[in-house]
Amino acid sequence: MNLFRFIDAEKALYSISLLCRVLKVSRSGYYAWLHRSPSRRSVEDASLTDEIRQVHQRSRGTYGYPRIHAELRSVGLECGRRRVARLMREAGLSGCMRGHRRRSTTRRDERAAPAPDLVDRRFLAASPDRLWLADITYVPSREGFLYLAFILDACSRRIVGWSMANHLRTELVIDALEMALWRRRPPSGVVHHSDRGSQYTALSFGESLKEAGIFPSMGRVGSALDNAMAESFVSTLKAHRRQYTCK
Repeated sequence: MNLFRFIDAEKALYSISLLCRVLKVSRSGYYAWLHRSPSRRSVEDASLTDEIRQVHQRSRGTYGYPRIHAELRSVGLECGRRRVARLMREAGLSGCMRGHRRRSTTRRDERAAPAPDLVDRRFLAASPDRLWLADITYVPSREGFLYLAFILDACSRRIVGWSMANHLRTELVIDALEMALWRRRPPSGVVHHSDRGSQYTALSFGESLKEAGIFPSMGRVGSALDNAMAESFVSTLKAHRRQYTCK
């Protein structure tokens, strides 16, 4: 089959008869392959490759196959990581390589009861301000590391609230929530999804959600896929090596 593809690609430069003779395949076999309907798998691969290209372009060429796989899963496309890696390789797509050093921002409080997972990896919302995804990451600055808490709207994929500080206390995520409430003024019933970090399980943060009529939701421990859309934003942010100044 690969030989027939090669012939089809080179037929503008060389005659089909010559190519078939050199490659020791029959002309009838080539023409049979040419007019054969593509397999279901090939059609699905072509469609999935188009989706991969769109995600890769939106990431400005920074996503590798793990992040693209997570992004596809977050919008309901079921596919394996190896398949995404293969299709990216065949399409000549690659991500921005980064080091593996990672600073942990998730600190669990074993005494706090986490909220149930209301999202179950379905990062879909029919309209804005129905599902908010929250996380904390770190960014480098000239004075050291700064911690960034953010809230991402699942429908618009816009950051609706954020807060930055040099600490990981609960007020970091409360400030991000207050910004989101001030900017969006959402109706009651919004789902706020996060990991099980101590900032999100803190009583003061839970009270802030309750006062705003927001339902808390939390993914499982140690599973990036449970908050894949937020993790995807973090990956994009860190691919752009901007340095911040602490004021």
